[in-house]
Amino acid sequence: MGKKKKQTPSNVIAVNKKAGFEYTFLEDLEAGISLQGWEVKSLRQGKVQFNESYVFIRNHEAQLVGTLITPLSSTSTHIVAEPMRARKLLLHKKEIARLIGAVEQKGLTIVPRKLYWKSGKIKVQISLAKGKNVHDKRMTEKDRDWGRDKQRLLKNSGR
Repeated sequence: MGKKKKQTPSNVIAVNKKAGFEYTFLEDLEAGISLQGWEVKSLRQGKVQFNESYVFIRNHEAQLVGTLITPLSSTSTHIVAEPMRARKLLLHKKEIARLIGAVEQKGLTIVPRKLYWKSGKIKVQISLAKGKNVHDKRMTEKDRDWGRDKQRLLKNSGR
């Protein structure tokens, strides 16, 4: 019997897989996120739904909207837990100004791609993205299928 590998805990909390299918990513940014204590505990347990999230800029502040963080049953009762509240993203003023310019002029959008831990803090990877049309989505699907078939052929050719 072989030795069992030790599983290292992953730094990734959640990934927005749907975004990769619907958008073409142009530029990535890392943003901090302002959370309450119960939200951090829930994220440690993996109680998050991240697929319908988007970034909204209001009053020169970036906010993450549409992320569901389910409160744990042990959450304090004297604090009202809002699972779907808008959470402030921590970015520099220059970064926010650049994002505003890109969204207004070029018709781009800001999409959250990943929630992860970095040196004890929770970060969000956001991307400037352009929406794909139906043709682009089909091409992405064909490329993915061809990649799978190619790997399958290479795997079976050695037998």
